[in-house]
Amino acid sequence: MRELTRAEEQIMQILWDIEKGFVKDILEKMSEPKPAYNTVSTIVRILERKGFVNHKAYGKSHEYFPIVSKDEYRSFSIKNLLTGYFSGSFAKLASFHAKDKNLAVKDVEKIMDEVKGDLKK
Repeated sequence: MRELTRAEEQIMQILWDIEKGFVKDILEKMSEPKPAYNTVSTIVRILERKGFVNHKAYGKSHEYFPIVSKDEYRSFSIKNLLTGYFSGSFAKLASFHAKDKNLAVKDVEKIMDEVKGDLKK
């Protein structure tokens, strides 16, 4: 899997939300100022080449749908973040976040409880 650009990720977020759609459907969900139709179409085709999106053809029209789930990409992104900036350590990430956001001990404990709960599932 490859990392997405900001524009690619924006389009993937929309496709994950709508599950499938034509370029016009993606454009409708984008905030102002909206990019040109051709720009969105090009980015969707790049996503298809990267293996994130596939399509179903209806004549000359294409309905696009994600083939990489949001959870799969989230996991990939977090692993990259941990590896690239925190030596693969979640503890270092949590410590950085706690210091950066000036979190109270109670907040850090809540985060740890949530992580422990997720690990038990």
